[in-house]
Amino acid sequence: MKELDPMVFLAVFQEMLGPMLWVMLLVAVLGLLAFVALLVRERGLVSRRLVQSELLGLLGGVVALVVMARVSSSGFTDAGGPADWFLILLVYGVGAVATTILAYTVLGWWRPRRGLAAGT
Repeated sequence: MKELDPMVFLAVFQEMLGPMLWVMLLVAVLGLLAFVALLVRERGLVSRRLVQSELLGLLGGVVALVVMARVSSSGFTDAGGPADWFLILLVYGVGAVATTILAYTVLGWWRPRRGLAAGT
């Protein structure tokens, strides 16, 4: 494969995840839009909420690895070369970042910053 074709990646992910791919993409897009709206509304990040979200992100990375192991035909014991380990780290990182953003967004809309509710 000399060139990267996005449609090949889409076909592979569709084959691996089935309809769950579209649910995950929809959640990602809606979560990102809600995150941007929250940042605009609050005019910045809330550090306490960010730390809580980062802790949940660690767990989200593990969940992403479990999902990867379930949908692929190989397990972690089959990882042999550096490319395999790079992919495992990449999946963990994407899961951790996505969970952090989604957790921050949910916490932000669920428990808004106190000064914002009073109009300050």
